[in-house]
Amino acid sequence: MKLWNKGYEIDQWVEKFTVGDDRKYDKKLAPYDVKGNIAHAAMLAKVGLISDAEYELLEEELQKLLLTVSEKDFEIPENFEDIHSYIEYLLTEKLGDLGKRIHTGRSRNDQVLVDLHLFYKEELKEIKALCIALSDLLLQKANEHKDKLIPGYTHLQVAMPSSIGLWLSAYGELLIDDLLMLDAAYKCCDQNPLGSAAGYGSSFPIDRDFTTQLLGFGHLKYSSAASQMGRGKTEKNIAHALSCIGATLAKLSQDVILYMCQNFGFISFPDQLTTGSSIMPHKKNPDVFELVRAKCNKLQALPQEITNICNNLNSGYHRDFQILKEGIFEAFEEIKDCLNASSITLEAMEVKEDVLNTSMYDNLFTVEAVNALVLEGIPFREAYQQIGEALKEGSYVPNKNLKHSHKGSIGNLCTVEIGNKRKELID
Repeated sequence: MKLWNKGYEIDQWVEKFTVGDDRKYDKKLAPYDVKGNIAHAAMLAKVGLISDAEYELLEEELQKLLLTVSEKDFEIPENFEDIHSYIEYLLTEKLGDLGKRIHTGRSRNDQVLVDLHLFYKEELKEIKALCIALSDLLLQKANEHKDKLIPGYTHLQVAMPSSIGLWLSAYGELLIDDLLMLDAAYKCCDQNPLGSAAGYGSSFPIDRDFTTQLLGFGHLKYSSAASQMGRGKTEKNIAHALSCIGATLAKLSQDVILYMCQNFGFISFPDQLTTGSSIMPHKKNPDVFELVRAKCNKLQALPQEITNICNNLNSGYHRDFQILKEGIFEAFEEIKDCLNASSITLEAMEVKEDVLNTSMYDNLFTVEAVNALVLEGIPFREAYQQIGEALKEGSYVPNKNLKHSHKGSIGNLCTVEIGNKRKELID
């Protein structure tokens, strides 16, 4: 069944090509489609396009359908091109002509948009919760290991003293920046497109404020044209937010892979969280973090993919938009998997003691030596040269008693302040 059926059949290959994988993705949209139908039916009754009694019949059937489509084994039959036509068919099968009247005052275009916006909002909330949980874990672990020093690097050369606490708290704070991007994407989705029809409104006296309230949207997307023109842009905003999280997780994963390498040996993980080799019995491979790194690097290409799909489209609806589902829907699953995998493994991370108690890291403390001379009254550039000469002569002796106190240093991680900053954003 097709909502646009005009009494003739199209070639089978055309149907297969144009439907694509829509049924697979529309399974996720099914509960939101039913909720959109309930709100739309309530609005039709409010403005007098159907009676209150007719609305009650529609609402009763739709509530039953909501339970049906929420079941794990729910499938959209192959003779239906999408969830929208299938829901309307089921209503018509039960209620006759009343089921057909559910489409009054809207197009499949705004129906799809409503489903997508509601779905996107729920996915973004779930991802936000996972980001908050990972940020929490990182700050907790930072406090646990705040006194465990490791080298800090610039140009991948040993530079200055760092700590496991500083390293982990940095990522805990970076995730707050990612939450800002998620919130921006959420606000783009939190606008009701229902009533925009095919992008040019309707001659029916529909009440768009009413459906905005019923569906829990924060705002109405006022311009009917803007509602349709926002498709692609909405997905691009979401993709940018997900790619930002991906960038954070990919960098964190690379650090973990490096730090657990035997040449560094700062951290390790229980055997059950690593993998082995088919020929080398000693191997403990960081496959989880390698896959997180790869998946998140792939996610960072998604904004450009969406740009390429939508870049040369004029205003109005185009079937090209159907392809957006593939990238966005799969990206949601990938980023949730990566956030979960990162949390599970980092929870079990083991940290090596006394990493810096070896001569190979002595030069980490040269800045401390320069600063000590400055505190004695020697100008910084002269102190710098003195320590440089001592290094050349081999007379430099490191002082490993560190005294860092400013906010955000290894001696003052400010994990409470970082947590408060995140709490302000959440509130």
